[in-house]
Amino acid sequence: MLFRSIVGIGAVVLAVGAGGCNRPAQETRDEAKSDAAKVVDAAAEAQRQRDAEVSRLNERLAGIERDYAAKNEQLAAGKKTATGGLIEEVQEDVANVKKAIADLGTTTTDNWWDREEGAMRRAADDVGDDVKRLAGNVPEPAAVATDTPATAPFTSRRDAFVTEMKGRVNTFRNALDGVKAKGPRETEVNDAKARVDKLAADLDKLATASPDDWWDVTKDRVEDYLDRVEASIRRLDDNRPKAE
Repeated sequence: MLFRSIVGIGAVVLAVGAGGCNRPAQETRDEAKSDAAKVVDAAAEAQRQRDAEVSRLNERLAGIERDYAAKNEQLAAGKKTATGGLIEEVQEDVANVKKAIADLGTTTTDNWWDREEGAMRRAADDVGDDVKRLAGNVPEPAAVATDTPATAPFTSRRDAFVTEMKGRVNTFRNALDGVKAKGPRETEVNDAKARVDKLAADLDKLATASPDDWWDVTKDRVEDYLDRVEASIRRLDDNRPKAE
């Protein structure tokens, strides 16, 4: 009788012990599932916020397009005139910023750097065209060894690109510093200098960017572009009566 009691007690102890061993394992599995769900939820919320930002920028673009159409009506009526070349420039910018917002909606962690680099190069080319128009021949910047393979670490590719582009910025600044102008042409020179300064500031920010900053870097660039287009449209009609 005593033996059976001891066996019974032993069985209960073993069962309790087994249950105790299984409990931490089950809790670990539950915690892992909970953590995975949190990651999924965080990713979904981040995407929702990005979609909301794209929608907001599209709404802003719609307002800019309405202002642009109204300015064009004023110019077509012959009541005002615009600075030479500005009409074509704004028309191109409106089309380009529309594409920039569309691209923002499909930008991911995998393609953002290629797109950012391409956009910055196009911006520099655009500024360079203005500088050449105003300053004449602009010498090429000194060659910099920036050929980094696509498999190189992000920081290496980023640093090489920023170094290359800052060389172009310095060339633009030197060229514009030698331009003497008055009146409307002086305004154009000052505008070009402001664009060069903006390009330099963007490069300074990019120099410290990490892959985790991909969305903020991309969105800020597109929003800055909207700011510039909006400002250009405001001065599309420069308040000078059209000559009779």
